[in-house]
Amino acid sequence: MPYIEDRIVHDADSHIFEPPGFYEPWLAPGMKERLARFFPDPHPKMVKYIEDVTNRQRDPEVAARDEAEITLRKSYEGRGAFLKEDRPRALDLLGVASQLVFTTTLLGPLIIAEHGEDLEAAYALAKAHNDAMLDFCSVDRRMLPVCYVPLADLERTPAFAADALADGASALMISSLCPENHSPSHVGLEPLWAAAAEAGVPIVLHVGGGKPMNPTYKQNGLPPVPDFTGGDGNFTSLSFMAVPDAPIHTLSALIFDNVLERHPDLRIGVIEQGASWVPAWMRSMDAAAVAFYKNEERLHSLSLKPSEYVQRQIRVTPYPHEDAGWIVEQAGPSVALFSSDYPHTEGGRNPVKRFEESLAGRSDAEKDAFYRTNFEDLMGRALDRVGITPAARS
Repeated sequence: MPYIEDRIVHDADSHIFEPPGFYEPWLAPGMKERLARFFPDPHPKMVKYIEDVTNRQRDPEVAARDEAEITLRKSYEGRGAFLKEDRPRALDLLGVASQLVFTTTLLGPLIIAEHGEDLEAAYALAKAHNDAMLDFCSVDRRMLPVCYVPLADLERTPAFAADALADGASALMISSLCPENHSPSHVGLEPLWAAAAEAGVPIVLHVGGGKPMNPTYKQNGLPPVPDFTGGDGNFTSLSFMAVPDAPIHTLSALIFDNVLERHPDLRIGVIEQGASWVPAWMRSMDAAAVAFYKNEERLHSLSLKPSEYVQRQIRVTPYPHEDAGWIVEQAGPSVALFSSDYPHTEGGRNPVKRFEESLAGRSDAEKDAFYRTNFEDLMGRALDRVGITPAARS
């Protein structure tokens, strides 16, 4: 019996948990040395651990417990976390109709490389990432590969994105962080937005693509605060508050500089960055549009209020610990999406139960939008590979 069995559900966030050496076969010749800082030699204990996990995944007694433990095993221990041939079974047991698949280990390095001085290596890393993701997801049409597109080089990016789309990307991930020398709304990136919109493939922002909280805030004279995984390098209650900063800046630029106005078919997903901030951000943009309308010609070209572009074109995943029902009420029923974050710890052990509790006061139509139709609107023709025809976009 699958974890989800009473409705059609799409999963807007899942991950590969890449073992050491996962990307080496995909790196262009000569790039391994230039990107060595992102691929250190694994500790012997890590190598042994991966061997042990692989053996456990092949153990019939472990496999017999898959159904009962599908949302309980995390990281490398999750079924199909890094063994691609096992991932279809994970989708069967989760009960999802489709699943966006993101990297884990390269969420940070892709952004760091893009903001470094060796842009050739940055694009080579993105290419290796994309090829590996496409290969991993090739075993099941429900697995939707997320490819990365750096924005740093205005001349290189459009062709790079076109190649990713031609290769079969189901979504194009960009950094939430502003490129070093131009805005993400720069007119030189128009071919990227146009190509994504024409292909019916969304642009997505994922946590890890922004700027972390200033680490000096940790120097408070008190003992370290453990995060979800037991260390202090992931989310804590304080560092969590910085997560929306970069998405707010990037998305606001795309709205105020008319990118979403010019490309009404473009869809943007904001993944694993929470959603409680979205209603206030929408109202703040509407207020800014009124306050600065007299002096800013670009605002005169907007045919909608800024918040209405969000409702039409931007989809956001709440965390299970957030009040998804309140977010739906305040932002509108078209914005929020379900996600499991499989097999990451942050996804929790029973995300549907937590979402259902917070959605208790919402209508059946609003729940269906949260679990299904908002994702289908986000993904558009990218769902062709799954054999799903989304409802007509508004």
